[in-house]
Amino acid sequence: MTEIAALAVVGEDHRQTLHGGHFPDDEMAGRIDRLGRWYAALPPLTALHAHIADALSDLRDIKTLGHYWWASAGATLLIGATAALALLLVAAVL
Repeated sequence: MTEIAALAVVGEDHRQTLHGGHFPDDEMAGRIDRLGRWYAALPPLTALHAHIADALSDLRDIKTLGHYWWASAGATLLIGATAALALLLVAAVL
């Protein structure tokens, strides 16, 4: 049995056992940020900021929730600096 088939069997068993064969309403699977938000539900720029702030916060302590103020500020500065650099590069080419 392949891994995908085995995973489908486990998923079906879970659905039958816990949900009585029904598909739960509004159930999502995926990663959440340190503030408890689903990455998939965030707008792209907010998701990028959350990923960067999470990574910077993990440098200090991987077990806490929330972003450190400096991690959020660092993510904002990094995104802003990247946008400014892209704008300058486009202006230089034109």
